[in-house]
Amino acid sequence: MQNNSNNMPNIFLIGMPGAGKTTVGKALAKQLLLRFVDADKELVAKMGVSIATIFEIEGEAGFRVREAELVSQLVHERGIILATGGGAILGPSNRALLREHGAVVYLETSLAELRERTRRDTKRPLLQGDDPEAVLSALLKVRAPLYRETAHIVVNASRENIGKLAQQIIDELSALGLLAKS
Repeated sequence: MQNNSNNMPNIFLIGMPGAGKTTVGKALAKQLLLRFVDADKELVAKMGVSIATIFEIEGEAGFRVREAELVSQLVHERGIILATGGGAILGPSNRALLREHGAVVYLETSLAELRERTRRDTKRPLLQGDDPEAVLSALLKVRAPLYRETAHIVVNASRENIGKLAQQIIDELSALGLLAKS
């Protein structure tokens, strides 16, 4: 097991809504003894309103500005596991900041898996329309190349065992020299 968060790089998790960024992030934080941060929860705490309310009042563009401000703050912290919002990679500056300030892991998941994982979720404004699967498909088409461009490693997040997935991420980051060996 690793510790000393001052020497550990940040690990930034990117991927679609429902890819498992929060679940995997918590498992990684536990295994590496680092602090877990969920960007969406941080934004809600900072703003004092839900993401849905931010979308309603400021639209997606306003939300993305606030998200970018938060990402630019969080990347400068040390020794954190950050679960980004699914669209955080849409901004070129966010992509650059993530790559520059930590190890970026893309949790890749199939459209069918994403739909199954998000089908009962009422907190994701972009998925509240009549055809969430079509929305997910369109988002995936735009975002997948950006996730791949930004990531240092890509892992298949369809795995059932979160502990094994977290260990796979640790092993792959270590092999690339992006994480100190345990």
